[in-house]
Amino acid sequence: MTEPTPTGHPAVDAALARLEELDGAETGVHVAVYEDVHQRLADTLAALDDQ
Repeated sequence: MTEPTPTGHPAVDAALARLEELDGAETGVHVAVYEDVHQRLADTLAALDDQ
């Protein structure tokens, strides 16, 4: 898996960096990582609405 292109937004970059954990991981781990990334991105978007 290639590294995600930095977005310049630290919270988004940190969430996307978690996807690197999937490289070589058993498929049972994938769901938890995807759910965490989704939650982090949703929280980031919600924080933008609060500003």
